[in-house]
Amino acid sequence: MTDITKSEAGKRIEKLRELINKYRTSRLVSDRPLISESAEDSLKKELFDLEQEFPELITPDSPTQRIGGRPLEKFKKVRHPQPMLSFNDAFSKKDMEDWLNRLERISKGAAEGGFYAELKIDGLAIEMIYKDGFLEIGSTRGDGFIGEDITANLKTIEVIPLRLSGKGWPKELVVRGEVFMDKAEFERVNRELEKKGTKIYANPRNLAAGSVRQLNPKIAAHRKLNFFAYSLATDSGQETHEDEHLILKRLGFQINPHNRFVKNLNEVRKFRDYWEKHREKLSYEIDGVVVIINNEQIFEKLGVVGKSPRGAVAYKFSAREATAKVKDIIVSVGRTGVLTPIAILEPVQISGAVISRATLHNEDEIKRLGIKINDTVIVSRAGDVIPDVLRVLKELRTGKEKEFHMPEKCPVCGGLVRRAKGEAAHRCINKNCPAIKREAVYHFTSKNAMDMEGVGPKIIDSLMDAGLIKSASDLYYLKKEDLLNLPRFAEKSAENTIKAIQEKKLPSLEKFIFALGIRHVGGETAFDLAKKFGSIKKLTDVSLETLSKVPNIGEVVAQSVYDWFRNKYNQNLLDKFKKAGVKPKEFKITKAMTKLAGKTFVFTGGFETITREDAQDKVRAFGGDVSSDVSKNVDYVVAGSEPGSKYEKAEKLGVKIITEKEFLSMIQ
Repeated sequence: MTDITKSEAGKRIEKLRELINKYRTSRLVSDRPLISESAEDSLKKELFDLEQEFPELITPDSPTQRIGGRPLEKFKKVRHPQPMLSFNDAFSKKDMEDWLNRLERISKGAAEGGFYAELKIDGLAIEMIYKDGFLEIGSTRGDGFIGEDITANLKTIEVIPLRLSGKGWPKELVVRGEVFMDKAEFERVNRELEKKGTKIYANPRNLAAGSVRQLNPKIAAHRKLNFFAYSLATDSGQETHEDEHLILKRLGFQINPHNRFVKNLNEVRKFRDYWEKHREKLSYEIDGVVVIINNEQIFEKLGVVGKSPRGAVAYKFSAREATAKVKDIIVSVGRTGVLTPIAILEPVQISGAVISRATLHNEDEIKRLGIKINDTVIVSRAGDVIPDVLRVLKELRTGKEKEFHMPEKCPVCGGLVRRAKGEAAHRCINKNCPAIKREAVYHFTSKNAMDMEGVGPKIIDSLMDAGLIKSASDLYYLKKEDLLNLPRFAEKSAENTIKAIQEKKLPSLEKFIFALGIRHVGGETAFDLAKKFGSIKKLTDVSLETLSKVPNIGEVVAQSVYDWFRNKYNQNLLDKFKKAGVKPKEFKITKAMTKLAGKTFVFTGGFETITREDAQDKVRAFGGDVSSDVSKNVDYVVAGSEPGSKYEKAEKLGVKIITEKEFLSMIQ
């Protein structure tokens, strides 16, 4: 509490709001920060504290109201004052000429006033209604006629004004634009999601759309979304579409600085071609340009066809493709023994990257394409990332092309290759294949298994490529001197790696069983086996009949476990672990292990004081079960920050939702 009076607080709050809005506008709209963001944050904190002390002084346009409020139960429907239309596409110069010819037939001289060309942002179209200068409601496009009320989420986007700038705005103003996510922010959020073990998004557009359609506005607030205004659906005295942009800017909206007036189709094409070549320099994704008849009166006269205005078109960029010659087709062996054919290409540049190989997926895809070695193919970067062969240009064949056949033997170990009935993939069936062993070592050291911090795939690759290890057990025989001759290893890093390995000589029994990578044995099954048999010795000697009687373990899993411990290679592996001093702790049942018996938990979101893996281990240790899916059979959903869809599903099903703090109280 402060000793400031309400009158003094009111004056201070007004000044703070004015100053914060000034800094926000300069930083976000003009891209000209006047103070550091940390200094701006401290002003926001002062404003927040004053408003908490004098809540009656809070107004809807306060900068603090951008912070996410309580989660919504569901989205309300919003009918648009006018339909939100979508654009037809054009892909070539001829498409654009045909479009203009159609317009000329409807309205002679349609293009005499020129065009307005805008970058086509790959985001989510939204509409906002301002009443008496204040943002009242924001919604998605929906079906063009009815959208969803996402006002709370839009308020978290700093670049969207909560109150219009200047004076003289109409009683009601309808603004449309695009919500999007910058590439850097997309990568940051996806990294966070990946760390939490939750689904990552394929592209910035999907993530932006998913963020503004969260029932919990705090999720949208955490993901720094952006916005460009591009249209006024209210008559504000504009005579051209260019005027609309100038008015929007004057009202405090961010408009795209690259959009501009162009006189004719030739200038349109130059604008489009320039941005197709330079799109990578932008901090956000674009997939073409929008071309609009600039004269508002002519635009309205041209009318609508279907759900698209005749006077505007999306002139899309060409697909990111190129032709390349297939020098060879090789086969790689993946972590599960799957053989993947890969086309080795003469290097070709696509979308700013040099491509020298492309996946062919499997034998069925090779047959579908009809591809041969020495063929010329069209290659695309699917989603601008993954090189993919689209089709073969058979017309360019010379007769020197060679058929490719999937190998009968594994190219890594020489073992037999089989294609199971109903599967597209060929697999190496040699369980001792080095390629499969490499993946086994990855698994052994991973966080959910032995959790050897810092001993990741790159280090394992270096160790295996140098011949220093062949299996996970060999890790425990390494010395610091062995590592010093490898790339990226200095004295300290070598010491840290050896320490990380040696610290894991006394793992819990369930972690060790899981780390062995036995087929069909996940974390839950490993815990059940540890609880039933208590030691690795007893598990090694158990009969198939006894294994089959273990709760939650069926015949397939029992057979897999039984076979693993009777495999000569695996027996030698266990013996090497033992000689290296690896001694899994015996599993002892305690009274505490019944504390959560019969209870099933689902974990979602990020946690502050415990990792998700540790929380799941705690549940198992107290006799409970862990599920990855929310259903009516789940007793508790433990929700951390940014809980996502599991939280929403739990609410719908009426499953009890508890916080991290409540969960920790349960297991104390």
